[in-house]
Amino acid sequence: MQTEVISPTDRLTRHALAPAAIYLAVRLVGVVVLAVLAATHDRALLDVLKSWDGDWYLTIAADGYAPSGAGLVDAAGNFTDNTTLAFFPGYPMLIALFGGLTATSPLFVGLVLSLVAGVTAAYGITRLAGNRRVGLICVALFASSPMAVTLSMVYSEALFSAFAAWALVGVMERKWWLAATCCVGAGLVRPSAGVLVAIVVLAVIPHRRGWWAALVAPLGLAGFLLWVADRTGSLTGWFELQKTGWGTAFDGGRDTGEFVGTVLSSDASLMETANALVVVGAVVLCVVCVVRRMPWPLVAYGIGLVVMTVGSSGVTYSKMRLLVPAFTLLLPIAYGLAKRRTSTVLAVLTATAVLSGWLGAYALTAWQYVI
Repeated sequence: MQTEVISPTDRLTRHALAPAAIYLAVRLVGVVVLAVLAATHDRALLDVLKSWDGDWYLTIAADGYAPSGAGLVDAAGNFTDNTTLAFFPGYPMLIALFGGLTATSPLFVGLVLSLVAGVTAAYGITRLAGNRRVGLICVALFASSPMAVTLSMVYSEALFSAFAAWALVGVMERKWWLAATCCVGAGLVRPSAGVLVAIVVLAVIPHRRGWWAALVAPLGLAGFLLWVADRTGSLTGWFELQKTGWGTAFDGGRDTGEFVGTVLSSDASLMETANALVVVGAVVLCVVCVVRRMPWPLVAYGIGLVVMTVGSSGVTYSKMRLLVPAFTLLLPIAYGLAKRRTSTVLAVLTATAVLSGWLGAYALTAWQYVI
């Protein structure tokens, strides 16, 4: 039997495309499952992919922060001149920019932007792992995390993950320009960029050449919060909008703890149970990362996101989604799987992709509350 000869060029191409191929394959499974469940519930797939926060982002992309509302209301059922200020500008700003340059539907631009950002994050995650096999497995786990469906929606999870992954690459490789630039970008996308800013500031302390990164890194996050402060007339304006509109405030984990305790001791719904288990699992993985003595920036990033997510009150059913960018917590699992046979790894990752796809599809088509 003749053996196929693979040229060095083909081998290099496959090597280069592996992170993208794995990420896209897993997300394709999720989208296919979502399409099936959407059809079952008489929902259009594109409408599902832009539901909940997606509608807010598309409204901001079209009208800016003008108080048009477009029928949208916060979790309290209200809409004011400042309600849209609760959403960070990075993602809708890029939708508006590329939509204007290409004369393309904002919805299409948003979906493509999430797709490209997710692939970009996949390459960053692969690089952070320090081992090719571990990195590729971690990419698959990231793409099939419990609420990874948001990576394929008009949501900011994919974009933030891309900025976060490459900011951490910058820190680990002491490329301060990369770390600082990605921190600025992340700060315009989500408030959890504060964790990245803290990591960059701490990382540059021993390195005199990178001192300027500590000054640049906070500019995106601080700039937006100060702009909102100017618009609302209050230095804590953004935080007040979150508290009054969505009931979100840092309470040290009291609200989340009560939720988890109630859910795990009662006849709770599927989504409530899933959220509770993911929260508990995330805390356990934080401990595992510390015990394994992973590089401190990766551990600090994972723990920081868990603290911000678990430590805040508000829409409890969003906990799984908010933990999607905490990809460094998946590295211990990836290390463990990397030691197994390839057939075992493929079986586990396939099952994970299908389960994640079903959970995300169920959350968007059968569950009545916001994710």
